[in-house]
Amino acid sequence: MERSSWLMYFSTFAAALAGFLFGFDTIVISGAEQSIQELWNLSDLFHGTFITSMALWGTVVGALFGGVPCDRYGRRRTLFWIGILYLLSALGSAFAPSPYIFSAARFIGGLGVGASSVAVPVYIAEITPASDRGKLGALYQFNIVFGILVAYLSNYWIGTAFGESAWRWMLGVEAIPAAVFCTFVLGVPESPRWLVLQGKKESKARDLLQRLKPGKSIEKILTAIKRSVREEIPLSKFLSGTFQFPILLAFLVAFFNQMSGVNFVLYYAPRIFERAGIEAGAVLGASVPIGVVNLLFTLLGMYLIDNFGRKKLLYVGSFGYIASLLGVSWAFFSGAQGAVVVIFVCAFIASHAVGQGAVIWVFISEIFPNAVRDYGMSLGSGTHWVMAATITLLTPTVLSTFSGAQIFAFFAGMMCLQLLFVWLIMPETKGLTLEEMEVKLGISTEALEEEMGIDPEAESPSAV
Repeated sequence: MERSSWLMYFSTFAAALAGFLFGFDTIVISGAEQSIQELWNLSDLFHGTFITSMALWGTVVGALFGGVPCDRYGRRRTLFWIGILYLLSALGSAFAPSPYIFSAARFIGGLGVGASSVAVPVYIAEITPASDRGKLGALYQFNIVFGILVAYLSNYWIGTAFGESAWRWMLGVEAIPAAVFCTFVLGVPESPRWLVLQGKKESKARDLLQRLKPGKSIEKILTAIKRSVREEIPLSKFLSGTFQFPILLAFLVAFFNQMSGVNFVLYYAPRIFERAGIEAGAVLGASVPIGVVNLLFTLLGMYLIDNFGRKKLLYVGSFGYIASLLGVSWAFFSGAQGAVVVIFVCAFIASHAVGQGAVIWVFISEIFPNAVRDYGMSLGSGTHWVMAATITLLTPTVLSTFSGAQIFAFFAGMMCLQLLFVWLIMPETKGLTLEEMEVKLGISTEALEEEMGIDPEAESPSAV
């Protein structure tokens, strides 16, 4: 490895730390939400609307509009302010004197989560060479899962060490990694691609490209960047018939991801285990295996996805979902308690991590041509977070209305529908070039060029 490429590795690592904050912020509420509801004597509807799901509604807004500051102010500056959002959210949640202030603080953290899901993949993709982009991009997903595990461990340790104020410490401790992230981001360069697109100091962009991607043809990269501007397609054309099949695929993959009940389990694991007969003092400890299993099977899914294929992993995940969810439903129906429920829930998390968890973001990014990939990712991400927020909003009411057996049987039924989707509709994308993907998904080269307004006779620069 050439010496100058260390800047690229450091910058990738620093940006990927946002994934740790993403995972931690998303899950930390699971250990605190019951104490908060009891402290402020909140109804189920208010609790679901303003306490547990508020961060997710912030995530929806952040995901849909996170690209605006990225384009206007730059990737590096956006990453820094994402860290500030996490820091403000952690401190605001910890010191909140009322549920309304708490909700506002959680919404701010959600903005950070949503914006990071746009800004970090974009930044990493723009500073890494094509040969390393897959594994370095996966570092972000790994950090998300690692953050989830640390949140479970942190909630358990703090929950056993502190008294009534434990929930404030659970949420406030996130300020430490948020401050570390902000400090690291100060040491990374701006994206050379953004500098070129904004017409700012092309010589500086050329120098950064040479430092980040040594040995590459810098002039070819600059030419490809300039062409990408010419190839940009407006939203109205993206929503036309040319891209209807990949749009359907992105929507359904994101829809079924949340209809598995994964956020229901991750956010409300302590309540689920308490309902299963586990003592109140042990529910946080029972949640820790979820984080461990999630991390291990995410690593397995990342290893298998290029060898085994996306479609096959979703087959495995779908069968695992159905079996484990029916197992949890049976446990609640039959009265089996304690470790039985924990085992089935962990099997469910393993099925998610090796299937949907590993596939969703890779698959959505693959099925759209470069010219409309931003729109496709926004559509898939927006669908994912809207569904996640809706499920989290309704969960307290659902828990008080339906039995555990009924809830998990419903999720199992939805996963039967996902299995049909994988079997009848979902294509395999492993090992296909963009051109082969377009043919397989019914996007003809002629139609794509017409949408872009490109002269098919014009010479195009080599792909980089």
